[in-house]
Amino acid sequence: MQSVHLEGIEKKNVDRACEYINYAANMIRSNGHVVIHIRDTEGLTEENREVYDTIPEIQVEAADRTLTKEYSNSFWKTELEQILRDQGVEFLVIAGDAAEHCVLFTYNGALERGFSPVMLQNGILSRFDDVIAATYRDRNVVSYPAIKYMLKPHFPQ
Repeated sequence: MQSVHLEGIEKKNVDRACEYINYAANMIRSNGHVVIHIRDTEGLTEENREVYDTIPEIQVEAADRTLTKEYSNSFWKTELEQILRDQGVEFLVIAGDAAEHCVLFTYNGALERGFSPVMLQNGILSRFDDVIAATYRDRNVVSYPAIKYMLKPHFPQ
């Protein structure tokens, strides 16, 4: 998430989403799975570079991947699909801002490419509360307890 895209969103909502995103990302990365941060660079100039940085509330670890994009769909004209295929990823947990733009378009882009995407419950933001409700109503959603359960080994190898 970048401050340039968080204007008009209450800080308490940003903080809450970051808490859920960081918790889920830590579970995912601690189980050997890749965490990818997407940075939107559309409109980036030398003068406004700092508002395009990932906000400090989001934990980025050395093993995480960072990908830049210029379009709402993170798959469009990026290496995202290839990175996911190379990592053997099939199931994507999507979080961030804006639910009605980048998050939704990336979710749809994942579906179109044969991935199984889900929205992280309490991990998406929008300037419009009704967009969050509609996103949760119309898309697949996962909670962090479900992620924790799915990451546990259930059967002897």
